[in-house]
Amino acid sequence: MAKKNKANKNIVYSTNPDFNYDAEDDGEMETLAPNQQDLRVLVDRKQRKGKEVTLVTGFVGTDDDLKDLGKLLKQKCGVGGAVKDGEIIIQGNSGQKILDLLLGMKYGVKKSGAF
Repeated sequence: MAKKNKANKNIVYSTNPDFNYDAEDDGEMETLAPNQQDLRVLVDRKQRKGKEVTLVTGFVGTDDDLKDLGKLLKQKCGVGGAVKDGEIIIQGNSGQKILDLLLGMKYGVKKSGAF
């Protein structure tokens, strides 16, 4: 089996003769300061068998910083949750509490939907 170049796995063909096939070094995304973040907090129950969860979306930064923020929010609310696909999922309807916590930490945050 031939070894595949992981950097070019998404590039099939390019008609541009000047196209550079070298992997672009995207690296880790820098985490924005809390006052520059544009977070959205919403309570959702779609495709969750009627159970409510609070979602925090719109975080711009590294996965480690997102996990740290998720861990802090879960601890402050005293509930479980997860960090998946760039969003924080908190069990239960903790929308207003999370909104207040994020505002207290100087995050740019808005309520999305009804709590």
